[in-house]
Amino acid sequence: MAEARDFDVVILGAGSGGYACALRAAQLGLSVALVEKGNLGGTCLHVGCIPTKALLHAAEVADATRESEQFGVKATFDGIDMAGVNAYKDGVVERLFKGLVGLIKGRGITVVEGTGKLVAKNTVEVNGELYVGSHVVLASGSYSKSLPGLEIDGVRVLTSEHALRLDRVPDSAIVLGGGVIGCEFASVWKSFGADVTIIEALPRLVAAEDEQSSKALERAFRKRGITFKTATPFKSVELTDSGVRVTVESGATYEAEVLLVAVGRGPSTTDLGYDELGVAMDRGFVLADERCRTNIDGVYAVGDIVPGLQLAHRGFQQGIFVAEDIAGLDPEPIDEAGIPRITYSDPEIASVGLSEAQAREKYGDANVVALTYDLAGNGKSQILKTAGFVKLVREKDGPVVGVHLVGARVGELIGEAQLIYNWDAFPEDVAPLVHGHPTQNEALGEAHMALAGKPLHAHS
Repeated sequence: MAEARDFDVVILGAGSGGYACALRAAQLGLSVALVEKGNLGGTCLHVGCIPTKALLHAAEVADATRESEQFGVKATFDGIDMAGVNAYKDGVVERLFKGLVGLIKGRGITVVEGTGKLVAKNTVEVNGELYVGSHVVLASGSYSKSLPGLEIDGVRVLTSEHALRLDRVPDSAIVLGGGVIGCEFASVWKSFGADVTIIEALPRLVAAEDEQSSKALERAFRKRGITFKTATPFKSVELTDSGVRVTVESGATYEAEVLLVAVGRGPSTTDLGYDELGVAMDRGFVLADERCRTNIDGVYAVGDIVPGLQLAHRGFQQGIFVAEDIAGLDPEPIDEAGIPRITYSDPEIASVGLSEAQAREKYGDANVVALTYDLAGNGKSQILKTAGFVKLVREKDGPVVGVHLVGARVGELIGEAQLIYNWDAFPEDVAPLVHGHPTQNEALGEAHMALAGKPLHAHS
């Protein structure tokens, strides 16, 4: 075995959490080894956030073309060229990937290609070479989960990774799982012309969101012709001559050309040495405190392997936090509730902070005030012909503790919303701020004006 190489920080995994940690650590003057078996950027860049959002934008263009006459524009929709869609999607990924490779090279980070394994609390082994870090950061990411007895063949029974590589639009699809991934793919395929059915075991779609947001998405999906069955646990799937037949626990069956399994993502922690070294784990997840520290001194964990929201931007922020903590900057811990959450379906859902139910549980019914501002009163939303709302949840006589948005493009509004939540703003603090007109952003301003007791374009 070759002689060990020493670094200030050794990072196992170059997805959102790992590469953000590497970039910030190098910026702070620390020597960094970044270990990755695949491509720099991980799931998010290559088979997650970026390519799926490219598909969703193509879907938006398809719908806009179909519906162009309502805007007085004559256009014809001749169908979806999946080769062209995939070329567009892959081009976006490739440009971002090249940019990331350049950034990492420019910061003097040592990139180690290969599968890494934690072999001591301060040592990662890759291809027989040892990389020793004063600090080690575990950032090994996640994979698409399945259910017991549900065989993924990549042809008719797909994960999101397979769905991103499809060279055709399926005539029909069953989506198993009505969470973020399931709803986004259902939205894309419907826009592309497929017949889509979502099967979800929980009582509502996007069940992690505020109930009002779920109901709004369900109404919109019904209107779009997306079929969904909630409170419907999956039982089995069999292959047929034309595709798949799914049986649910009630005994009902559903048939389609393909089945997308979108039942969440599991932590990639198997055979990486974590267990053997005594890293505290729970069902495959690495347990870490609010400072991302594991139970092993000098070993941190970030991103999807840590219980909580499996979001790229959470990983980014945790990676930055860890780099700054290692460098002695004593950063403030991240408030998990203050992390924005977005579902990029049509319509979009975005939220930050507590749902109304969570707020009532935390503060008591009498101490919570909720207000919903309908986008029907917003000029830009009328121009875009989108429906939805801004819902605010506040502690009575206290700050705004939750912001929930539904409508086209509302993911872009979450930036201001997360500032309002994270800075403990009162509605009275936000109401005097000037919002550009006409923008959807001013719907946030109007909602806060109404909650402050001075509604303008809203019924009092």
